[in-house]
Amino acid sequence: MSSAPEQEAVHEGHAAGGGLPAQTVVDPAGPSTAAPPATEPAAEPSGPALNGARRPAAPPVSVWPGAPTPLGARFRVGPDGTTGTNFALWAGGAEAVDLCLFDEAGAETRVPLTELTHEIWHGFVPGVHPGRRYGFRVHGRWDPWTGARWNPAKLLLDPYARAVDGDFTLPPEVYGHVRDWPQQQVADTVRDDRDSAPFVPKGVVVQDDDDWSDDHRPKTPWADSVIYELHVRGFTRLHPGIPEELRGTYAGLAHPAAIEHLVNLGVTAVELLPVHQFAHEDHLLRRGLKNYWGYNSIGYFAPHAGYAASGTTGQQVGEFKRMVRALHAAGIEVVLDVVYNHTAEAGELGPMLSLRGIDNRGYYRLQSDARRYADYTGCGNTLHVVQPQVLRLITDSLRYWVTEMGVDGFRFDLAAALARSMHDVDMLSPFLAVIAQDPVLRRVKLIAEPWDVGSGGYQVGAFPPLWTEWNDRYRNAVRDFWRGALPDVRDLGYRLSGSSDLYAWGGRRPYASVNFVTAHDGFTLRDLVSYERKHNEANGEGNRDGTDDNRAWNGGAEGESEDEGLPALRRRQLRNLLTTLLLSTGVPMLVAGDEFGRTQRGNNNAYCQDNEISWVDWSLLDDPGWRALFELTSRLIALRHEHPVLRRRAFFSGRAHSADGLRDLAWFTERGTEMTERDWYAPAATLGMYLSGRDIPGRDAFGAPVVDDSFLAVLHAGDRPASFELPGMPWAARYEVVVDTSREEQSEAPGVVHAAGTAITVPARSVLLLKVC
Repeated sequence: MSSAPEQEAVHEGHAAGGGLPAQTVVDPAGPSTAAPPATEPAAEPSGPALNGARRPAAPPVSVWPGAPTPLGARFRVGPDGTTGTNFALWAGGAEAVDLCLFDEAGAETRVPLTELTHEIWHGFVPGVHPGRRYGFRVHGRWDPWTGARWNPAKLLLDPYARAVDGDFTLPPEVYGHVRDWPQQQVADTVRDDRDSAPFVPKGVVVQDDDDWSDDHRPKTPWADSVIYELHVRGFTRLHPGIPEELRGTYAGLAHPAAIEHLVNLGVTAVELLPVHQFAHEDHLLRRGLKNYWGYNSIGYFAPHAGYAASGTTGQQVGEFKRMVRALHAAGIEVVLDVVYNHTAEAGELGPMLSLRGIDNRGYYRLQSDARRYADYTGCGNTLHVVQPQVLRLITDSLRYWVTEMGVDGFRFDLAAALARSMHDVDMLSPFLAVIAQDPVLRRVKLIAEPWDVGSGGYQVGAFPPLWTEWNDRYRNAVRDFWRGALPDVRDLGYRLSGSSDLYAWGGRRPYASVNFVTAHDGFTLRDLVSYERKHNEANGEGNRDGTDDNRAWNGGAEGESEDEGLPALRRRQLRNLLTTLLLSTGVPMLVAGDEFGRTQRGNNNAYCQDNEISWVDWSLLDDPGWRALFELTSRLIALRHEHPVLRRRAFFSGRAHSADGLRDLAWFTERGTEMTERDWYAPAATLGMYLSGRDIPGRDAFGAPVVDDSFLAVLHAGDRPASFELPGMPWAARYEVVVDTSREEQSEAPGVVHAAGTAITVPARSVLLLKVC
């Protein structure tokens, strides 16, 4: 019995012309004191199927028992040599499940799955081959007060579908409740019995024909990695070297012209914004916009069909695999940004697309009022990862993308939500425990976005070994230093040297810190030095969306400006930020286009801008100024690859390892003296960082000590030139200038040699990198 007994009434449908069909209404007040309704509840009447919610009297095709594993649709050979497809769906608590098969004309054939094993409904259907479209209808109680929201009128996407055909357009028919019910406070309790099948995408049976025997994964060590965050569509949409028909697609990213840029830049991994099948939010569709970033997943096994050039009835799977192979062949790993914390079904007023209609209580975290969803994500719902079937869904998906799609790692959006046990974030949670022992997943790259929007959700530095983390404290410190907003340089010192205060525990290493100055969420690097306020009017939300905490400095004028000296100053600031990032200990992450001045015109939340605001503008490379920025970035990455002292595998000790007193890391004031405790707490615009290549811990593959050059980096954020005295022995006898960010063209900087003890002039707002010689 439910805590709020059902009080159903059948509302009479209207004639054609827009009236609502018959609906089932549940009284939110509980048992009614009025006389009972004269009609019986009509959730599962017999007779002709008039509204899509009623099951056919007999299966139109044969179905054999099949197997409960693997979940999803798998094409195979049956027991007598007949080919067909095995379908298996976990639907705990459901009363019945119909498999719905669709032919090329869209005609539906329903096949009841009568075999039930451990809450998995399954069957083998002979003659169903790759390319066949399908979905499920799941029968059960409609009782929102207990979290039960079964509605067989709604065609549901298989959570394990490996390809999806069609678009999510979200008309009223795809909602399990009557979306436009006059009393919105109870709208989610009014069941909508209209058939959603004509309006929703279908899963597609996919051929398993790839063993990856010809693929060679780069397997780049963490310490050697340089990550490049990009959007498949936005990176390729305007690229002049990619054929028009391939732009915006996986095939476009696999094209030699796209890969050439990545290779020339020197990055070792691309981190792709979400490529799981996703849906667009209703509020965006109503404004004529779409979800561009893709953080609204609905199919955790399917490559997003909108990024396929070759077709959407299974061809997108092969196209994605070919993209991965092409990137691997160029020595570039593929990391996926994945969104397992919530789905596109939103809160109780959201659409019924998949998990909600399969088992709402089994898949989602619900509040004590089970009508409502626990929302740790800000997106309306949160997957209940503590539940075994949810944990299985996520780990099966992760293993699939590694073993069958060839990817090399994952960045987990709002990872703290996945690490919650019943309520609190728990680093011993089932999700983290399963990942730690899984023989496939524990060997790939794992990156946490270590926060969510719930109480106690900020967990930077708290994830266990095996995990790296987006380090937003690095972002904040570097931005604040270069805009002159740091009260002292204590925090900057930690961030430049690997954030040992956050990660030097439990066997973690400096590469646990993924250092970044910008990401997809927020200003581009160029906008960071051109705008101080967000300009998100194009999003249609009155400029209320997006963060106000930009930590940006525009140089004195808001937006693009040709004021005397301002463009040059801004490009210098870009060089400072990129140089700081690529000289810091940890794993640097760049955002596509930042290396040559991409702008979003001040929009710091371009999640719904599938247009020139978000797309990479490759014409910038034709401008000598922006081309020079690209060349500097490429040179810095090459310098990082050449010198192990810039990509250490262990934290600095700060202690002397030899009789001459030379330490592996030392900090200097502009007077050429080592920093004292008082210096760390005093305001400062200049900081010297000495990295010793003589004291690198560890040995190479042959057991020999790792020895490298030593470097001195001088960071000066002041608006006037500063005098800096170069440290003498034992640190160095001479220093050679390697990088000088005050110069537009770096070819003029290398080769200048200064004697130790010399007071050199550091230009205003610049970085000098000097090699000990």
